[in-house]
Amino acid sequence: MSTAEQPDLPARLRIRIHFGDSWMMGPGKAELLERIARTGSIAAAGREMGMSYKRAWMLTETLNAMFQAPLVDSTRGGPGGGGAVLTKTGQQVLAQYRAFESQAALAGAEALAALKTLMRDSPDGT
Repeated sequence: MSTAEQPDLPARLRIRIHFGDSWMMGPGKAELLERIARTGSIAAAGREMGMSYKRAWMLTETLNAMFQAPLVDSTRGGPGGGGAVLTKTGQQVLAQYRAFESQAALAGAEALAALKTLMRDSPDGT
């Protein structure tokens, strides 16, 4: 198949940044932060992502431990309800991660286009 006939195969970049052997920041943690900011709840953010309450809390605790200041500030539930918000540091970390993704996609666009010209049709017909 010539490059002119090559279908426009969707491609997405998923970046996971490893900080040493123990810590990493990737698309799942970034999405969790975005959903916490939107819903005001760690539990609700986790539910939207199809993860358990425990998993969402564990990831939040990991994120809070990774940086100089916590990324998420939470209050316990109860009669008045609990909640969670991104701290200023949390907003900065999320913004920097998304900026890194955008810059990487832009820098790699030419190489990605070249890779796509070498691909076969995908098995699912796209």
